[in-house]
This record gives sequence, C-alpha cells and structure tokens, in this order.
Amino acid sequence: MDATEFPNAALVSPRWVEWRRAIDIADYDARFERLAAAGNDVHGEADFITAMDPGTVLDAGCGTGRIAIELARRGIDVTGVDLDADMVAAAMAKAPGQSWRVDDLARMQLPNRFQTVAMPGNVMLFCEPADRRLIVHNLAQHLLPGGRVVAGFSLERDGYTLAEWDDHCAASGLEMVHRFATWTRAPFVSGGDYHVSVHRLIEGGP
Repeated sequence: MDATEFPNAALVSPRWVEWRRAIDIADYDARFERLAAAGNDVHGEADFITAMDPGTVLDAGCGTGRIAIELARRGIDVTGVDLDADMVAAAMAKAPGQSWRVDDLARMQLPNRFQTVAMPGNVMLFCEPADRRLIVHNLAQHLLPGGRVVAGFSLERDGYTLAEWDDHCAASGLEMVHRFATWTRAPFVSGGDYHVSVHRLIEGGP
C-alpha cells in the first residue's frame, strides 16, 4: 500500500501509510488470537476501561475492533470510529451488530455524546501531526458533561510528547485525573516510555 492506494491518505501521516503497507489485516488480528489461545491476557485495555464504569464509549481509532468488541461483550454501549475503511470492514465482519463508522477524528461530527472517549492504541502517533490538537479538541466536544478521555500511547524521544498531550488536553477543557505507566495501573515515572492517562471534561469545557 502506498499513499495513492489509501483512500484517506491526505488525512493521515506518512508513518501510518508505512505501517499499513507493512501489515496484513488478517495477520494482525490472528496475532492477538494466537496470544489469547496461548493463555496471554489480551484485554488489559478493556479491563482498565471497564473498571472506570465508563457508561457509553467512543473507541476513537478502533482499528479492527479488538477492544470495542470486548467492551460490547461486557455489556458496554460502544461506538468504534476509524479512518481506515479496511480496518473498519474487518471490525464489522467480526461484529456486524455493533456501531462502526469510517470517519476522521479531527473533523467528525457524530450525533451522540459519550461518557468516555477511549484511545487505547498509538492513535496520536499515527495521525497527521498538524491535526493532533484538533483531534483532542474534537474528542472533547463529543463528551457529555463530566465525561472522560482515556488514552495510552508510547512516548518517543522524537514523537508526540506527554507535554504536548497535556497541553492539548488543557486547551480543550480537559483536566488530568489519573496517570499510569501501563494498563495494569503500574505507577507512572517521569521519563517512562508509555503512559495511560485519564482526563476529565471540566465545567465550561467544549
């Protein structure tokens, strides 16, 4: 896959196009199936989100639906959104009765508002850098009053920094309430290479 083969290439980063070129969607899903069959826990993100008593959930950057499908299996009302139509098609094939949508996180206007927006993958690293602030702002606009954004992504030396994430959240009316190093709630230490952060929409936010 190159940029001309990806229908939304203008809205994603070259990094995403490179990653998609390197993976086969069926193999990507099969890897998690093999891990689960071997007795590994592949639902750490869903466990974390479930423990939050999340209410309605928007899975922003849902990919092939691994986490959204598990949340729905637990009785949670979840909508999955991703810009990659092929990945959304894979999610729909696995769970046709769930709510899926192909859309741009920076510009989508969904009819519903949610108690929780979840971004459990490296979504912010793969999006177009110029859109990052707009994505955070738009996700905040899709929250109900007092709603929360929970996000986890790798912290790279030359990537999207934690300071940038916090600045974008603050500018969008979101205040941090929790931060961990892993989805199993290991304490976060400055200089770590991964974070899981929960931000809440403050009164008067978007």
